[in-house]
Amino acid sequence: MIEIGGRNLKIEFGKIGNLASSTVISSYGDTVVLVSAIWKKSEEKKDFLPLLVEYREGAYAAGKIPAGFIKREGRATDREIIIGRAIDRSIRPHFPKGMIDDVEIVALLLSYDNENPPYVPAIIGASFALCSSEIPFNGPVGAVRIGMIENQFIVNPTISQKSEFDLLLVGTKGGYIHMIEFGGKEIDETTLLSAIEFGIPYIEKTIKYQEELLEKFSKPKAEPTIIKASDEIYNEVLNFKEELKNAIYVPSKGERNLALENLYKEITQKLLEKFPNSEIEINEALNRLSSKIMREEVLRSNIRVDGRKLNEIRLISCEVGILPRTHGSALFTRGETQALVITTLGTKRDAQILSELEEEEFKRFMVHYNFHPFSTNEVRALRGPSRREIGHGALAEKALSYVIPEEDVFPYTIRLVSEITQSNGSTSMATVCGGTLALMDAGVPISSMVAGISIGLILESYENYVLLTDIIGMEDHFGDMDFKIAGTRKGITAIQLDIKIRGLDLRIIKSAFERAKEARNYILDIMSKTIREPRKEVSKFAPKIIVTNIPVEKIGDVIGPGGKVIRKIINSTNTKIEIDFDTGKTLISGPDYENVKKAKEMIDEILGEIEVGKVYLGKITRIENYGLFVEILPGKIGLVHISEVEDKPIKDLKSLFKVGDEIMVKVIDIDEVGRPRLSRKQALIDNSIDE
Repeated sequence: MIEIGGRNLKIEFGKIGNLASSTVISSYGDTVVLVSAIWKKSEEKKDFLPLLVEYREGAYAAGKIPAGFIKREGRATDREIIIGRAIDRSIRPHFPKGMIDDVEIVALLLSYDNENPPYVPAIIGASFALCSSEIPFNGPVGAVRIGMIENQFIVNPTISQKSEFDLLLVGTKGGYIHMIEFGGKEIDETTLLSAIEFGIPYIEKTIKYQEELLEKFSKPKAEPTIIKASDEIYNEVLNFKEELKNAIYVPSKGERNLALENLYKEITQKLLEKFPNSEIEINEALNRLSSKIMREEVLRSNIRVDGRKLNEIRLISCEVGILPRTHGSALFTRGETQALVITTLGTKRDAQILSELEEEEFKRFMVHYNFHPFSTNEVRALRGPSRREIGHGALAEKALSYVIPEEDVFPYTIRLVSEITQSNGSTSMATVCGGTLALMDAGVPISSMVAGISIGLILESYENYVLLTDIIGMEDHFGDMDFKIAGTRKGITAIQLDIKIRGLDLRIIKSAFERAKEARNYILDIMSKTIREPRKEVSKFAPKIIVTNIPVEKIGDVIGPGGKVIRKIINSTNTKIEIDFDTGKTLISGPDYENVKKAKEMIDEILGEIEVGKVYLGKITRIENYGLFVEILPGKIGLVHISEVEDKPIKDLKSLFKVGDEIMVKVIDIDEVGRPRLSRKQALIDNSIDE
């Protein structure tokens, strides 16, 4: 057990789950995660590492029973998928290169203290479970979260501390960082780099703790199943180097992919005659040579696949308002990557209810990302959102969330949907750019424009490397890094780092930040030429909303007996009225602004106090032998006694009046329970009305 940030980090094992390769209980504070590592030797050849990471949260961890009719946990929630992806990216780079054995990590949240998020204990638990098992793994890795309060960095900030940002770092010995997740309100690069530097000693501390335990408790490592072509196969593939180079440097993605696909098939068919049953190995040799060709050209000649300079961004075009009936829309195109982003505005009842482990809350801003098969010219069935789609949507949502106006300023629920229509690298960052444009087109008063870019890396050594701005698919596939950075002109709002190497030193991270800032400002310049500021009004197809406040003690008056009063307002104005019974904050919404305004006026009338001596135009709601019941304000009904109807005696009120008639009445008194006494004859005198 070690102390970090005033709380204990503890790893326990040997008591639970002993049939797995390794099972550990990793805890930080009172947040406890069980992590099991399981593997199976590959029974067939494949050209990838089949790593599966499953993270699940039991409602019992926070002392809750699941909501809904079924009363048990179901499919993975978005948060479970996002945390699972973070664990995956933290460990994936450290398996032996070419390993194809099946590996699964299962992380179960057993206890949650609502203060310490499970990221750090889950990642460290996964690292130790792998290291202490026989599974081949080049670890351990360490993890820490860094926050900032009043310009002071803090370690593993709690939820209640309300840190200005949340920075998750995962790294290895020597100060190398290989996974970053970040979200914050326009944090400048210098501050963020200092925060990373601040976190490195704590990463080292968690690694040292694992190493001390591993000296006493670990299993001998098994040999991994590696797919790698023999030297004989690779030498044969080398004979096609020029043909591969020509295919790789075809400028267009579609033509390039087709040329490579046809060439791969042709070479494979030829070599299978000499090396039967070696299709996977031949494909590995082809990929290895293709990667070498691309990387060498970049390192030696600074020549990229599509002919751009190292810091050059592809051609960008922006359009807004391209869909006639949506509330806001934008088409953002960068090279062969394209995102069609649509904004929809709704009311509070459209907000997503998050009934997870924390207190129930309403999420009023959401981003959904859809990656369609036609965007890469593939044939694939359309099903529910994949983990990748959920992850990319969450990243874009994080990047944009820090510029969304508060509900008091803009009382709408906001949904962005990004339809990826073309894909050749960094569609999540295209979603951020297109999302900004679509929000502005919808009239959402965002505080700043946000843009995103992905920085790539080709690293021969830590002294010989190049950074690539705005990477395409092949540079991502054969390169070493996908460093997604989004933000405003003022600072960074979101980061996601994925790499395939040991890690990045601070020098590379700093260079990537500088390159991304330059690119971000360039993109923002282009975006601002399309739309400089949010539209002054929301779309005529969007709901219109007015916010008002009802004194809590008056809410009952607005609702009326059995909801009679509020239903009358809603039905007569075609609006929706949402009242917060704790604060009295009220949202009135509807398709027509004039009706929304009318509904507010009716509420204001109800809230108004009845004044003795004042004349009102009221509506007859009931007629009895002894008098007329008249509604003078919504829900406020008084009696006009028969003696107060006219100067002369009346035998039958129903012969003169009917329900629904409007008459002028004067308030002559209010009884001890607040009921007004009314007089028609005095109102007629006061107003000199001859009915």
